Amino acid sequence: MKDFTRRDALKMTGGTLLAAGTIGMPSIARAAYPDRPINIIVPFATGGYNDRLARAFAPHLEKAIGQPLVVVNKPGAGTQLGHTYALQQAADGYSILCTSASPYIPLTILLQKAPYKNEDFWMINLPSRDYTLAATSADSQVKDFAQVIDMLKKDPKSLSIGVQPASADYANMVLTMQTVGIDPANLRIVTYDGGGPARNATAGNQVDVGFVGGEGFIPLKTKVRPLAIYSADTVEWYPDAPLIGASGIKTDMVEGSQRGWAVSAKLKSEQPDIYKTLEDAISKASQDPTAVAALKKQDLSTTWFGPEASNKAFLDNAAKMAKYVDLLKS
Repeated sequence: MKDFTRRDALKMTGGTLLAAGTIGMPSIARAAYPDRPINIIVPFATGGYNDRLARAFAPHLEKAIGQPLVVVNKPGAGTQLGHTYALQQAADGYSILCTSASPYIPLTILLQKAPYKNEDFWMINLPSRDYTLAATSADSQVKDFAQVIDMLKKDPKSLSIGVQPASADYANMVLTMQTVGIDPANLRIVTYDGGGPARNATAGNQVDVGFVGGEGFIPLKTKVRPLAIYSADTVEWYPDAPLIGASGIKTDMVEGSQRGWAVSAKLKSEQPDIYKTLEDAISKASQDPTAVAALKKQDLSTTWFGPEASNKAFLDNAAKMAKYVDLLKS
C-alpha cells in the first residue's frame, strides 16, 4: 500500500479532516472549561476588603473549579479602570470580578460618564452587604442618635461630622438632616478620602460623629459606639447597632457597598455552559463549611444569595443612587 498523505486524507473527507480518526490520524478535541488558570480582577489596590476577600476565598474556589486563581489588582479612577478592563477581556470565563459593585459601578456611570452600563455586568453573588453606620468614639459624651439630632438642631456646628464625599454614606447623612429640618450646608463636615480614614477619625475621637460603612467598623468595635445603622432590619454582623428607624426618623436611604463576585453579562448570554460552571463553583465554595469558617475569622462574608437576589439588590440600589445623584455630586 502506498504511503497515505495528508492530501489523500483531505480528498477522502471532502476537504476536511473530520474523518481523521478513522484513518489512523489523531483527532483534535476542544478542551473542557476550565483548562488553565483564571484571573480574579479586583478594581482596588491591595489590602482593602475586596482584595482580602479575593485572596481568602481563592483557595476554596480553586478546589471547587479545579484550576489556580490569580488575583489581578487594577485600581484607578474610582474603579472605572478595573471595571473597564474586566469588560475588555474575552467572554470566555477566564476573568471574573471581585468588586464593590455598588456603589462604585453606578457612581462611575453617574459621576464620571464611564463607558459602560449597569446592565453590562452580571452579579453571581454579592455576599457582603454594607450599610451606613453613624457612630462615635467609645468614650464620647454622645450617647445616642437622638442626642445628635437634638444638638445639631440647636446648633448645627456643635458636632463635627466625618464622612466620605460622593458616597452612599454622604447621601444618607444629607437625607437624614433634610428629614429632620437641618440644613446640611450649615453643618461642620470633615471629609475623608476613603472609609478607612473616616473610621479611624471616628474611633480616635477626631470627629464627633462618623457616617461610614458599618462593616469596616467591625475590627474597631471596642473603640466606637454605634448610634444608628441605615438598614430596615437588624444586621447579622452588627446586631447591637440600633436601626435608624428606632430613632423615630423615617428617612429614605441608599444601601452601602455590595461586594462580591461578578462577570460580564456577555459571558452569561454567549457562553451559558461556561457561566453555569462558574456559578456552580462559586456557589459550592461559598457554602463550604471550611470556607465559611475561614472567612469568618477574617470578618469576610460568604453568604450565598445567588444571582437573582444579587442582581436585584444591585440594580435597585443603582436606581436609588440615580434618584439622588445631585446629592452625590454636591
